[in-house]
Amino acid sequence: VQLVESGGGSAQPGGSLRLSCAASGRTFSSYVMGWFRQAPGREREFVARITGIMTLYADSVKGRFTISRDNAKNTVSLQMNSLKPDDTAVYYCVAASSPPRWNTVGEYDYWGQGTQVTVSS
Repeated sequence: VQLVESGGGSAQPGGSLRLSCAASGRTFSSYVMGWFRQAPGREREFVARITGIMTLYADSVKGRFTISRDNAKNTVSLQMNSLKPDDTAVYYCVAASSPPRWNTVGEYDYWGQGTQVTVSS
């Protein structure tokens, strides 16, 4: 599976951005898809994941971010609203062939190259 992110950029606090991820492969619908992020000087952290119609979010983004997927188009998206400076990071699209138990980095098999999101005034 190859993952390619798009949609990163800059936004002001309180603004919105939408990230998209295009995946290759015929079995896209069988993968757990998600997003991680890594801010400068910090460890990579889980943001959100989607399995079928079930979603899971990190507490830090719950209520502000929405993950969705389109299995017909092999895409997964992350709508980010009410952005904060702390959301500044490189965002990675990820895929897991089996449901992760803890949503740790090692549980996800495939990673995109990352896209930068910067939130500042």
